[in-house]
Amino acid sequence: MKEKQKLIVLIGPTAVGKTKLSIELAKRFNGEIISGDSMQIYRGMDIGTAKITAEEMEGIPHHLIDIKEPDETFSTAEFQDLVRKKIAEISSKGKIPMIVGGTGLYIQSVMYDYHFTEAPSDPDFRSRLEREAEEHGPELLHERLLDADPESASRIHPNNVRRVIRALEIVHCTGKTASELQENQSPELLYDTAIIGLTMDREMLYNRINLRVDLMIEEGLLDEVKFFYNEGLRECQSIQAIGYKELYDYFDGKISLKEAIENLKQNSRRYAKRQLTWFRNKMNVEWFDMSVSNDAEKKFAEISNFIEGKLEIKANT
Repeated sequence: MKEKQKLIVLIGPTAVGKTKLSIELAKRFNGEIISGDSMQIYRGMDIGTAKITAEEMEGIPHHLIDIKEPDETFSTAEFQDLVRKKIAEISSKGKIPMIVGGTGLYIQSVMYDYHFTEAPSDPDFRSRLEREAEEHGPELLHERLLDADPESASRIHPNNVRRVIRALEIVHCTGKTASELQENQSPELLYDTAIIGLTMDREMLYNRINLRVDLMIEEGLLDEVKFFYNEGLRECQSIQAIGYKELYDYFDGKISLKEAIENLKQNSRRYAKRQLTWFRNKMNVEWFDMSVSNDAEKKFAEISNFIEGKLEIKANT
């Protein structure tokens, strides 16, 4: 029987401290990092996605960052294919591949034997929904999706009419939701995997998220988003990211800047909560609480020991 490739997976909610820890772990275990974030793939979306800088990488190779233009689409199936190739490539060099990020379905699709099937389409049905969206607004279709496929509705912004219609079209054509149609998970992991989850006291995490948003504004998030706004990017997958859609409402004159920033903070906190819920329900994670700030060295040792034991590998000294 062929030996499974070893894989380290580091997950957790936004702002919990994955980036810094991932660099230290990569140094310790001779690893290369694959981004598990669905939005850091887009070029130019740096501040709003908290994309790691070249300086922060400290020489550790990173993959699947800046591989798409903001007007391009990206699917879970494409992510799955690219990451599996990267895992094989990194392993062939005698290094340990590490997936780091917070997009749960993307990461899970790599670790398990997921199969993605192209759903049939109905152009007439799609055209009818497009007319409805134009006449009555996108919210009506999103409410319909909430009834038909709550999981997709929770991931797709109401203004992303194209994706809302596609999700409704899948239910219409197959009688199944997108996740029911696309996901066929084998209980066995494809890789010899150590899954580390970072968590934190809720109030502390929310304060970190709020501070991160303030820092993003200071670093020039408004200018970053205004560039895409002036380029006319609207119904793109990338612009539905938290940090971009809220500021679009401000640039559209719908809300004040203060309201946009508060919405950004609130949506980020809600996203963090959804991430934690998803990881706890869907993945077999070894959790480490990062709440105590002066306990970092001890926590790093605990995480390293867990990886060594789980994967039966020795760390660099």
